[in-house]
Amino acid sequence: MTVFVIRRLLQAALVMLIMSLLVFGGVFLVGDPVEMLVADDADQAERQAIIKSMGLDLPFYMQYLRFVGNALQGDMGNSFVFQEPAMELILERMPATFELAVAALLIAVVIGIPLGIYAGLKADSWVSKTIMTASILGFSVPTFWVGIMMILFFAVVLGWLPSTGRGDTVELFGIPVSFLTLDGLQHLILPAVNLALFKLSMVIRLARAGTREVVHQDYIKFARAKGLSTGRIIGVHLFKNIMIPVVTVLGLEFGGLIAFSVVTETVFAWPGMGKLLIDSIGFLDRPVIVAYLLFVVGLFVFINLIVDVLYSVLDPRVRLQEVKS
Repeated sequence: MTVFVIRRLLQAALVMLIMSLLVFGGVFLVGDPVEMLVADDADQAERQAIIKSMGLDLPFYMQYLRFVGNALQGDMGNSFVFQEPAMELILERMPATFELAVAALLIAVVIGIPLGIYAGLKADSWVSKTIMTASILGFSVPTFWVGIMMILFFAVVLGWLPSTGRGDTVELFGIPVSFLTLDGLQHLILPAVNLALFKLSMVIRLARAGTREVVHQDYIKFARAKGLSTGRIIGVHLFKNIMIPVVTVLGLEFGGLIAFSVVTETVFAWPGMGKLLIDSIGFLDRPVIVAYLLFVVGLFVFINLIVDVLYSVLDPRVRLQEVKS
């Protein structure tokens, strides 16, 4: 087990190193932040001083090596715009993004699983067909367009919910959260629903497929033959069996919710990491862009590492094959 974990950690470190080179090169070779940050009336001496203070006068490979050296010490550089550590800016925005992602995941699970089970049990009914048609729309319609339509309908036309911002927040274990205040909850509903639509469609289809497969198993037929109620058969025998693939997929997809909430956060001006990224791209704030992208890469590497370790615990043949290879 120790050899397996060490091998996975070394692979994760190699992935991070390669991605750091790709991300750093991709971001630092595109555009010139000096043109965005230096005042138009600055003279040549002031311009050179700013370029030197940012380290932009160095060759690319020296900039990269300095970045890697600082990153190994936990320093991802300072924001050109805010003059603050880039990682601190990201961590400040992280609670808002996590709150949005968790709310979206809960919406997808709470609504998607019952609808998927119903669609699986009543496959030929018009309600089931309507649910599956709606799930296809959830996959197909662009998130930003749905978000704009939600703002237009619920905020502008009906005036029921606010369209932008996070609303009032309170401290929970030192972390600002908005779902514990009425104003914050109202601000959370529209972006959370918008972000949940794709995952909701996926959960519906997973739950339906699992139900269609499980409902014909012998233990379900045996439960019916014993005279168990439909509610008990669904709640005990069917539910726990269809949840295994659903939970596995959602666990992996949670990282995607965090990383790809950029569109939703931009449409609803939600002050999370995604909006910070978009704002940073607008100002060519390279340290923040690089830190965000590497944070996302690190998040996926960590999640996959945990999944690999859990698989090896559940199935020892996985780690034995790794050791032999």
